[in-house]
Amino acid sequence: MAEHPKTHKPPETALNTQPTLKFVTAATLGATLLVLSGMALTATVVLLVVATPLLISCGPVLVLAAIVMLLVAAVFLSAGGFVVATLSVLAWIYSYATGKHPGGSEQLYHATKALKRKAKVMRDKAREYGCQMQNMAQEVTQTQESQPQPQEK
Repeated sequence: MAEHPKTHKPPETALNTQPTLKFVTAATLGATLLVLSGMALTATVVLLVVATPLLISCGPVLVLAAIVMLLVAAVFLSAGGFVVATLSVLAWIYSYATGKHPGGSEQLYHATKALKRKAKVMRDKAREYGCQMQNMAQEVTQTQESQPQPQEK
């Protein structure tokens, strides 16, 4: 008797009540939400009927007030965004200046090197073109000096 494990088995004749319980719960919840949404719709229609004359008579003023409020909100949100952007840029610059190598500093280093390289190439080209122009100007002046001048009468 000590060798047999004790296991409890439910009787096989019991009905499986879980799907029924799920259905009843879902139906109750669905009916409750349906009633609440109906009440919200009814309240919306009643308030719209009551407020329509007020909205029609005060419409022009309310539209202008709404536009002003939207513009004020946009200005405040933009200013806040600019402040956040400025603070994050200043924090990045501070980290970069103190040598902490923030994200993107390696890309900045490579971009700086590429710009310096390109500036050197452009400087060399400008010097080359300057020398070419100087040589061309000297040739033009030499050819003008070597040509005989027409005499005026």
